[in-house]
Amino acid sequence: TETVLTSTRVQTCSVSRTSSPRYVNVLPNQPVPPLAQTLQAYLKALEPLLPPEEINHTRRMVQEFGMPGGLGAKLQMGLERRARSTKNWIAPWWVQWAYLDSRQPLPVHSNPAISLPRRDYNGWRSQLLFASKLIAAVLDFKAKINTGQLPVDDLRGKPLCMELYPLLFSSCRIPGPKHDYVAHYGRSRRSPTHITVVRNYQFFQLEVYNSDGSRMTESQIHSQLLRIRSQSWKTDKEPMGILTSEHRHTWGQAYNRLLKDKLNKESVRLIETGLFSLCLDSPVMRISDEKYASRKAAQILHGGGTFSNSGNRWFDKTLQFVVGEDGSWGLLYEQATAEDKGPRAPLVPLPMPKKLYFHIDREIKWDIEHAKQNLDILINDLDVNVFNFKRFGKELPKQHKLSPHSFIQVALQLAYYRVHNEACAACDIISQRMFRGGRTEYIRSPTNQTLKFILAFDDPSVSVRNVTALKGHGIDSHLLGLKLQAIEEGLSVPKIFMDTAYGLATHWKLRTGQVPANTDSVMCFGPLVPDGYAVCYNPQADHVHFSITAFNCCEETHAETLAVTLKDTLCQLQELLQPTV
Repeated sequence: TETVLTSTRVQTCSVSRTSSPRYVNVLPNQPVPPLAQTLQAYLKALEPLLPPEEINHTRRMVQEFGMPGGLGAKLQMGLERRARSTKNWIAPWWVQWAYLDSRQPLPVHSNPAISLPRRDYNGWRSQLLFASKLIAAVLDFKAKINTGQLPVDDLRGKPLCMELYPLLFSSCRIPGPKHDYVAHYGRSRRSPTHITVVRNYQFFQLEVYNSDGSRMTESQIHSQLLRIRSQSWKTDKEPMGILTSEHRHTWGQAYNRLLKDKLNKESVRLIETGLFSLCLDSPVMRISDEKYASRKAAQILHGGGTFSNSGNRWFDKTLQFVVGEDGSWGLLYEQATAEDKGPRAPLVPLPMPKKLYFHIDREIKWDIEHAKQNLDILINDLDVNVFNFKRFGKELPKQHKLSPHSFIQVALQLAYYRVHNEACAACDIISQRMFRGGRTEYIRSPTNQTLKFILAFDDPSVSVRNVTALKGHGIDSHLLGLKLQAIEEGLSVPKIFMDTAYGLATHWKLRTGQVPANTDSVMCFGPLVPDGYAVCYNPQADHVHFSITAFNCCEETHAETLAVTLKDTLCQLQELLQPTV
């Protein structure tokens, strides 16, 4: 989840001309915020969510925790010691807690998707030509990483951490009984030289480098994709990839059964070690343009179901590029494409792409059928609404000296309030890559007295919260660190984390993410909680792309209702800025 949120975000920022990887060594370590500052901000964030009597109860608990010489001070000292001895005091904990410890299925709940502008073609011939260009471009991007030629990302002129980039390729999440881990194969003595191509649920190992180490040309790759197509006609093959969509504990058990067979183990390892996966999908069902946009985003996110393209995914794989026969395309996790003309192809015969086979016994067959049922239930439960708001874009708030990001956040808060007649705990995700090894942090969106806030457009509190988080002084990572420090020291979990208020404050009913890009793309991911929404937006100069998701199992949340209300709210906010009378 983090890779795509951080990498896609910073690639849209101005890029430094400095190419040396050593440039990132000057990055500061992530600071541990002052304890009193975090506790004060925590109480302030609770005010719009709790009645006065509950706030008073929590305030007394927080004051006791933060007393000089008390438990909070002791844990704070532990975090500061940890910060002095590690390059990033929170990142390993954050990755473990936020991702690897989670037992929820990866599609919808964890893996985000980016749906990119539809290509102007319709048919398998153009699909394979475009896929060839895409593969070559991604390999060129990887070469820049390997040779240190990739320009260092920066944010407002300050360099950002580049440590995640080499880890994107030849890596895969591995299921475990209690928690997962990520295996990185790209740093081995003999680094992988293949990708995995999957079509009609059938996986192929495709070597993408020549014997002299040069990458294959587009024409070579294209000829290999033609061979793969000729070997992957629809058959009764089992959709092995759907196993990776299961609850992590269930998939972990099936994974161990699968690897007992030598043939299965070899096939799985080739998928896991590949540089990345390419999914050649069948067309998305087209109805109206607006519904097509939603279907297209859902297709990238989860494959559309067991009767569509979900069997073309290996959800554990870090990088998956999806290219549809109808011109739809996108990716799970990280975006890295560029134009390529490439050298002429060497006149040497290419090895046949290797088809990966699986031995499926009765137990594995049952695992697949169980996974198919559960995935279709999950997919049918997810409501996806993607739309392009065309009335105005980021230039309108800029004209009035307002932050477009803050403006849209205010609109989202007001739209939620209008639909549900209450404020809610809301989080916006922000990168922490300005620090060594930095990952992400939550920004708690302002929610108290939403309507008053809307009218007071000169209130700078939203931007102030952004700046605070950018300085490494966000609330939630610090609170999580204090809780995990107590666990690490063998202490009981402090009372403030057992308080009802903490549960309410971290029940994120509104999960948002701004992912600006130079193209008309939109990111899509599922809500964090069963009764919540996930909203992602890409602001352009004169329009804004939105994706909204909600779960159908919750009677109170409706993606389309929030979408309609949000459009109306944006128009009314425009009227406030530009009265027509």
